[in-house]
Amino acid sequence: MREFEVTVPAPEKWGEGLAWVDQGSDVRVDVRLESVHEGILVTADIAATYEGQCSRCLMDLTRPLEVEFQELFGYSGDEATDFQVQDDHVDLETGVRDAIVLSLPFQPVCQPDCPGLDPTTGEKLTEAPVPETQIDPRWTALAALSAPSTDHDDEAVRPAADDTEKS
Repeated sequence: MREFEVTVPAPEKWGEGLAWVDQGSDVRVDVRLESVHEGILVTADIAATYEGQCSRCLMDLTRPLEVEFQELFGYSGDEATDFQVQDDHVDLETGVRDAIVLSLPFQPVCQPDCPGLDPTTGEKLTEAPVPETQIDPRWTALAALSAPSTDHDDEAVRPAADDTEKS
Protein backbone atom coordinates (compact mmCIF):
# COMPACT_ATOMS: atom_id res chain seq x y z
CA MET A 1 0.00 0.00 0.00
CA ARG A 2 1.17 3.52 -0.80
CA GLU A 3 -0.36 6.89 -0.03
CA PHE A 4 0.20 10.15 -1.85
CA GLU A 5 -1.07 13.70 -1.61
CA VAL A 6 -0.81 15.68 -4.83
CA THR A 7 -2.14 19.02 -5.99
CA VAL A 8 -2.39 19.46 -9.73
CA PRO A 9 -4.03 22.05 -11.98
CA ALA A 10 -7.13 20.96 -13.89
CA PRO A 11 -5.90 20.35 -17.45
CA GLU A 12 -9.13 21.69 -18.97
CA LYS A 13 -12.52 23.07 -17.96
CA TRP A 14 -14.49 20.25 -16.32
CA GLY A 15 -18.26 20.59 -16.38
CA GLU A 16 -20.75 22.64 -18.34
CA GLY A 17 -23.96 24.53 -17.67
CA LEU A 18 -24.24 26.40 -14.38
CA ALA A 19 -21.27 24.81 -12.52
CA TRP A 20 -17.73 23.94 -13.60
CA VAL A 21 -14.11 23.59 -12.46
CA ASP A 22 -11.99 26.08 -14.41
CA GLN A 23 -8.91 25.07 -16.33
CA GLY A 24 -5.81 25.59 -14.20
CA SER A 25 -7.62 25.61 -10.84
CA ASP A 26 -6.05 23.44 -8.14
CA VAL A 27 -7.33 19.91 -7.62
CA ARG A 28 -6.02 18.22 -4.46
CA VAL A 29 -6.02 14.42 -4.47
CA ASP A 30 -5.26 12.34 -1.38
CA VAL A 31 -4.83 8.88 -2.85
CA ARG A 32 -4.22 5.40 -1.46
CA LEU A 33 -3.00 2.64 -3.81
CA GLU A 34 -3.44 -0.94 -2.62
CA SER A 35 -2.19 -4.01 -4.40
CA VAL A 36 -4.89 -6.67 -4.65
CA HIS A 37 -5.06 -9.94 -6.59
CA GLU A 38 -7.03 -8.45 -9.51
CA GLY A 39 -5.03 -5.22 -9.83
CA ILE A 40 -4.59 -1.97 -7.91
CA LEU A 41 -7.40 -0.59 -5.78
CA VAL A 42 -7.37 3.21 -5.84
CA THR A 43 -9.16 5.13 -3.09
CA ALA A 44 -9.03 8.92 -3.24
CA ASP A 45 -10.42 12.01 -1.55
CA ILE A 46 -10.61 14.84 -4.05
CA ALA A 47 -10.94 18.53 -3.19
CA ALA A 48 -11.46 21.31 -5.69
CA THR A 49 -13.29 24.61 -6.07
CA TYR A 50 -16.07 25.01 -8.58
CA GLU A 51 -17.43 28.18 -10.08
CA GLY A 52 -20.83 28.85 -11.52
CA GLN A 53 -24.02 30.83 -11.33
CA CYS A 54 -27.01 30.57 -9.02
CA SER A 55 -29.82 28.94 -10.99
CA ARG A 56 -32.40 31.29 -9.42
CA CYS A 57 -30.78 34.75 -9.31
CA LEU A 58 -27.78 34.27 -11.67
CA MET A 59 -25.29 35.53 -9.06
CA ASP A 60 -21.70 34.28 -9.55
CA LEU A 61 -20.68 31.47 -7.17
CA THR A 62 -17.40 29.97 -6.00
CA ARG A 63 -17.83 26.94 -3.76
CA PRO A 64 -15.62 24.11 -2.44
CA LEU A 65 -16.22 20.60 -3.72
CA GLU A 66 -15.19 17.36 -2.03
CA VAL A 67 -15.55 13.98 -3.68
CA GLU A 68 -14.65 10.42 -2.75
CA PHE A 69 -13.45 8.07 -5.46
CA GLN A 70 -12.74 4.35 -5.43
CA GLU A 71 -11.93 2.23 -8.44
CA LEU A 72 -10.15 -1.01 -9.25
CA PHE A 73 -7.50 -0.72 -11.95
CA GLY A 74 -7.19 -4.23 -13.34
CA TYR A 75 -4.10 -5.90 -14.74
CA SER A 76 -4.25 -6.58 -18.46
CA GLY A 77 -5.97 -9.90 -18.87
CA ASP A 78 -9.06 -11.65 -20.08
CA GLU A 79 -11.59 -9.66 -18.04
CA ALA A 80 -12.94 -6.38 -19.33
CA THR A 81 -12.39 -3.54 -16.88
CA ASP A 82 -13.02 0.17 -17.19
CA PHE A 83 -9.57 1.07 -15.90
CA GLN A 84 -6.35 -0.86 -16.42
CA VAL A 85 -2.85 -0.77 -15.03
CA GLN A 86 -0.49 0.27 -17.84
CA ASP A 87 3.24 -0.32 -17.43
CA ASP A 88 2.88 -0.53 -13.63
CA HIS A 89 1.14 2.88 -13.57
CA VAL A 90 -2.44 4.04 -13.13
CA ASP A 91 -3.82 7.10 -14.89
CA LEU A 92 -6.16 8.85 -12.44
CA GLU A 93 -7.16 11.79 -14.67
CA THR A 94 -10.23 10.15 -16.23
CA GLY A 95 -11.52 8.81 -12.93
CA VAL A 96 -10.92 12.08 -11.07
CA ARG A 97 -12.56 14.10 -13.85
CA ASP A 98 -15.61 11.81 -13.94
CA ALA A 99 -16.00 11.93 -10.16
CA ILE A 100 -15.79 15.73 -10.10
CA VAL A 101 -18.15 16.31 -13.03
CA LEU A 102 -20.76 13.90 -11.66
CA SER A 103 -20.72 15.59 -8.26
CA LEU A 104 -21.18 19.16 -9.58
CA PRO A 105 -24.62 20.50 -8.68
CA PHE A 106 -27.11 20.48 -11.56
CA GLN A 107 -28.85 23.63 -10.30
CA PRO A 108 -26.53 25.44 -7.86
CA VAL A 109 -28.02 28.10 -5.59
CA CYS A 110 -26.35 30.96 -3.73
CA GLN A 111 -28.38 30.14 -0.61
CA PRO A 112 -30.97 27.42 0.04
CA ASP A 113 -33.88 29.87 0.21
CA CYS A 114 -32.85 32.11 -2.70
CA PRO A 115 -36.09 33.69 -3.99
CA GLY A 116 -34.63 34.43 -7.44
CA LEU A 117 -35.40 37.37 -9.68
CA ASP A 118 -38.49 39.57 -9.92
CA PRO A 119 -40.25 38.54 -13.14
CA THR A 120 -41.31 42.13 -13.86
CA THR A 121 -38.19 44.17 -13.08
CA GLY A 122 -35.48 41.50 -13.27
CA GLU A 123 -33.99 42.64 -9.95
CA LYS A 124 -32.89 40.20 -7.29
CA LEU A 125 -35.85 39.72 -4.91
CA THR A 126 -33.72 39.77 -1.75
CA GLU A 127 -32.56 43.30 -2.58
CA ALA A 128 -35.78 44.82 -3.93
CA PRO A 129 -39.01 45.41 -1.99
CA VAL A 130 -41.73 42.88 -2.68
CA PRO A 131 -44.20 44.50 -5.07
CA GLU A 132 -47.95 44.07 -4.79
CA THR A 133 -49.31 41.42 -7.05
CA GLN A 134 -50.93 43.01 -10.02
CA ILE A 135 -54.34 41.63 -10.96
CA ASP A 136 -55.16 41.25 -14.61
CA PRO A 137 -57.90 43.84 -15.36
CA ARG A 138 -60.05 41.10 -16.91
CA TRP A 139 -60.47 39.54 -13.45
CA THR A 140 -61.68 42.67 -11.58
CA ALA A 141 -65.30 41.47 -11.61
CA LEU A 142 -64.27 38.32 -9.73
CA ALA A 143 -62.16 40.35 -7.30
CA ALA A 144 -65.32 42.31 -6.36
CA LEU A 145 -67.08 39.05 -5.47
CA SER A 146 -64.32 38.02 -3.10
CA ALA A 147 -64.21 41.42 -1.34
CA PRO A 148 -64.91 41.14 2.42
CA SER A 149 -68.47 41.96 3.39
CA THR A 150 -69.39 44.57 6.03
CA ASP A 151 -70.94 43.83 9.43
CA HIS A 152 -74.21 45.39 8.27
CA ASP A 153 -74.62 42.68 5.63
CA ASP A 154 -74.04 39.92 8.21
CA GLU A 155 -76.91 41.17 10.42
CA ALA A 156 -79.38 40.95 7.56
CA VAL A 157 -78.62 37.28 7.08
CA ARG A 158 -78.84 36.25 10.76
CA PRO A 159 -82.28 35.92 12.39
CA ALA A 160 -82.95 38.15 15.34
CA ALA A 161 -82.39 36.63 18.78
CA ASP A 162 -85.99 37.31 19.79
CA ASP A 163 -87.39 35.46 16.76
CA THR A 164 -85.61 32.22 17.66
CA GLU A 165 -86.88 32.23 21.24
CA LYS A 166 -90.53 32.56 20.20
CA SER A 167 -90.44 29.56 17.92
